[in-house]
Amino acid sequence: MNERSHSILKIRPEIGSALIKDNMSTDEYFQNKTLRPVLKLQNPLLLNVFKNYILKHKDKFYTLSLEKRFEYIENAIQKDIKFRNSLKGIIIGLFTVEEYELYIANSSALNKRMMNMVVERLKDQIQVFEKESTLLI
Repeated sequence: MNERSHSILKIRPEIGSALIKDNMSTDEYFQNKTLRPVLKLQNPLLLNVFKNYILKHKDKFYTLSLEKRFEYIENAIQKDIKFRNSLKGIIIGLFTVEEYELYIANSSALNKRMMNMVVERLKDQIQVFEKESTLLI
């Protein structure tokens, strides 16, 4: 393992609930071993990136009901390809080379998992996006 990989792994938070089992699929293993810690580490950045997305789209988000805000988050990540690619870069940039090689072997399925996890993470923290909380974290 090179110095970069070692440094990346060292800064990641440990997630006790992200279980690693012998019988899990490769994608599930990658999700628990790599994606969850990276998303947790990048959470403050992901929140600020989405706040900026809201601002760049003229604060329409703030006029929506809670249910419509959830849909807005889903649509932003699923349909805005530039935004989606930006989020992927924020996450993939903290993969080790070895993890990246695993990722590219099944990137389509892993991208879907990754973006679903980002959507759920943003929805779970929806209160952060209230109008009074628009200051950067």
